[in-house]
Amino acid sequence: MKLNNNKKQAGLTLIEITLVIAVLLGLISVLFIGVSAYKEGSNRAKCILNISSYQKAVRSYQNLYEIPSAGDDAVYDVADIAGTGKLLETYPTCPSAGTYTPASDGADLSIPGVGTAALTCNFTGHEPASTVGW
Repeated sequence: MKLNNNKKQAGLTLIEITLVIAVLLGLISVLFIGVSAYKEGSNRAKCILNISSYQKAVRSYQNLYEIPSAGDDAVYDVADIAGTGKLLETYPTCPSAGTYTPASDGADLSIPGVGTAALTCNFTGHEPASTVGW
């Protein structure tokens, strides 16, 4: 007696299902790594943009009130730069929870020289490569 078993079983084996799940988890982990790197890069760019905006506001204030670049008269107050109706509406904050420190000359905030940022961030990697054109 001959047995003909032409009936094929449909479905996946346990090993195939495990392999598919492992590949999907690998792809998802790569996606999360990419998203976190993208977020850190965008936070760095936002921080440098904040420093640039503050720098431009300080330069605008210096030009508006004809403050010299150096000397005892080259000082300003943050309240003159940032606030409602001022050159900046709000004082900038680092998106990565770093803190900004304005350039100072002793107790007073001094107008920085050309090529020097008026604001620095203590978060590693958030320093601008160049301030040329600010």
